[in-house]
Amino acid sequence: MILAIDVHYKDQTAKAVGLLFDWCDSEPKEVITDYLLNPDEYLPGAFYKRELPCILKIIEKVNIEHLEAIIIDGYVYVDNDKKNGLGGHVWQTLKSGVPVIGVAKNYYHGNTETVISIMRGDSVKPLYISSIGISNEEAVIKIESLHGTFRIPTILKLLDRLTKQ
Repeated sequence: MILAIDVHYKDQTAKAVGLLFDWCDSEPKEVITDYLLNPDEYLPGAFYKRELPCILKIIEKVNIEHLEAIIIDGYVYVDNDKKNGLGGHVWQTLKSGVPVIGVAKNYYHGNTETVISIMRGDSVKPLYISSIGISNEEAVIKIESLHGTFRIPTILKLLDRLTKQ
C-alpha cells in the first residue's frame, strides 16, 4: 500500500488527510482524516515544524509495516546539499525505512540536483519529484505510473480536494 498525505490550514485548525491506495488505483482503498487545533505558525525555512505533527497524526493510524511508500506534497530536500525538506524530516522522524516521495507543484530555487522534473499529460508545467529510501529515478517511474492523464495524478488531485473540503 501507498500512503499519500496532505494538510490544509483554515483559521486555527489543520486538517490532515491520508489516502491508502495501490499504484494503479484511481480511488483510495481508505481515507484517513484527522485535525490538529492551533498548529504552529508558519516559519520561513522551517515549514516542516508546522506540517510534520499533522502528517504524523495520519501515520499513527496506519500499520507502517504494510507501506511501500509515503507520498508528501513537497520536497524531500530543499537544496543541492541535501538539506532536509518536509520529506526528509518525515523519513528522519520515522526511522522505518519506508521510502518517502515528494511531489512538489512549484520549483524551489536552488534545488536542481536532488529533484527530477516530469511532465504529465499535456501540461507545460512540471511536477518536481524527490525521494529518500529509493532513487529519484524509481520514484519518477512510480509517480508517472499513477492513474490519470493530467499533470496531477487522479489520486493526488482527490487528496488535495478532500483536504480542502
